Amino acid sequence: MTTLIANEVTLAQLRDRFNIVRSTDSTFFSADFASNPDVTEAEKRILDRVQQNYLSQLEVRGLNEETVKMVVVSPLLDHAGFYRFPFTIDSEVSIEIQEIDQGAVLTERIDTLVVRNQLWILVVESKRTRFSVQAAIPQALSYLLAKPQPEKPGYALMTNGGEFLFVKLVNWETPTYGFSKTFSLLNSGNDLYQVLAILKQITSATH
Repeated sequence: MTTLIANEVTLAQLRDRFNIVRSTDSTFFSADFASNPDVTEAEKRILDRVQQNYLSQLEVRGLNEETVKMVVVSPLLDHAGFYRFPFTIDSEVSIEIQEIDQGAVLTERIDTLVVRNQLWILVVESKRTRFSVQAAIPQALSYLLAKPQPEKPGYALMTNGGEFLFVKLVNWETPTYGFSKTFSLLNSGNDLYQVLAILKQITSATH
C-alpha cells in the first residue's frame, strides 16, 4: 500500500489512488442530520463576542494557529459539547505548507485537533490571505480516508479563524465527499451561529 504524506498530497493524487469522488448531491453534507439544534440567545451573545475578539485581533496582526484555537475554535468546541464525555481532544503535530511567490518561499502551518476520530479540526495559520481554508482540503480528506470505523461518515472542519468550511467523507464502494458552504466572519451578521449549529449536529450524529 502506498503511503501518502498528508501535507504533500493533492486532490488529483487522492482521486487517482483511492478513486475518491466529490458528490453532486446538494443534500450530501446534511443528509445525516436529523434535526437542526437551536443556538440559544446566550450562545449567540458569546459567539458575537468571539467574532468581535477575532476582528479586533485581525486589526492588529495576522492570527497564528494558537491564537485562532484560543480565540475562535475553543469556544465553538466547548458549546458544541466536544469537551465532555464521550468525546476526547487530541492534538496532532503541526505540518507546514509552502508556496512560491515571486521567488520567495511563503510558509504557513496547519495544526490539527482530533475529536474522537470522527471529527478533525484543521486550523490554518493565515497571516496571508492566500492561505485560505482550501489549503487544508487534501490533508483533511487524507485523514478521513484513514479514520477508524470507515463505514461511518467522517467530518472535518477547516478554519483559519475567519473562514470555516466543513467536509464529509463516506467510504462507500467509491469514497465520496462533499462540502458545506463556506462561512466567514467578514459576512454581515454572524456566521458562527451556523457553524455552531453544524457542530452540534455532528455531536449528535457521532455519539
